[in-house]
Amino acid sequence: MTLIGKTTHASQVCGNCSTSIDHLSVVFGRNAVLKDVNLHINCGELVAIVGPNGAGKTTLLKAILGEVPYAGSIRFSIRGAFCPNPRIGYVPQRLTFDSDSPISVSDFMSSAISRRPVWLGVRPSLRRKCNAALERFSAEHLLKRRLGELSGGELQRVLLAMAMTPVPDILLLDEPVSGIDAKGLSVFYRTVCDLRREHDVSIIMVTHDLPAIAPHADRMVFIRQTVMAEGKPAEVLANTDLIVSLGSNLWTISRFSESVVKSEDNHDRPLP
Repeated sequence: MTLIGKTTHASQVCGNCSTSIDHLSVVFGRNAVLKDVNLHINCGELVAIVGPNGAGKTTLLKAILGEVPYAGSIRFSIRGAFCPNPRIGYVPQRLTFDSDSPISVSDFMSSAISRRPVWLGVRPSLRRKCNAALERFSAEHLLKRRLGELSGGELQRVLLAMAMTPVPDILLLDEPVSGIDAKGLSVFYRTVCDLRREHDVSIIMVTHDLPAIAPHADRMVFIRQTVMAEGKPAEVLANTDLIVSLGSNLWTISRFSESVVKSEDNHDRPLP
């Protein structure tokens, strides 16, 4: 595990597909949101990004997306070659829209995966493509539903289907389980594990759902402006020095460490 204050890469470097983040810093005005972040994410790896509110987790994803200016470098390698523009799927922390809007899931997805204006109508071939994308997430029955009628779990499945169409090289998930009930959580984590196995996609997930993500993540990266700890979930959550350094508001995560250690034998096993 990478210790507090260290910024060396803790994972073994993959020569095939990878995302390398070196000495990344993001400053907004006089506020340093991220400082000297170093990470290496391999293909087929699920990395959980955790930390307190305001730690820079979402900003890290936006830097990977190229949506915020930064110092340092983010380098992508796809099938062993440098790739300046990899396919990136993204599920945002929240989706802002008018819940009373008549837009359907079909219209919403069609506008995202096709350049054809929705007001011209959705062609049957495009509708079939949307249906096939939703079917992958057991959500094809939502195609004709209004977006505003969906539950939190249903909306997340639609957003995942969009993010995976076409299949990306990297999938970024920003607190994707907020607002999802217990049944939806089971479906979500099972789906994410299946995606990694079937498509060898690199998945970077920002989450506060530490006990649920721990059995599935290959690595956990604790961020507060910089990488404060990195390693297997059991190692990070059992790091007493880290817990103490982060203050009393995060002490509750220490109770997860024992259950995480016990669950490591079931690593990456789908939830029932």
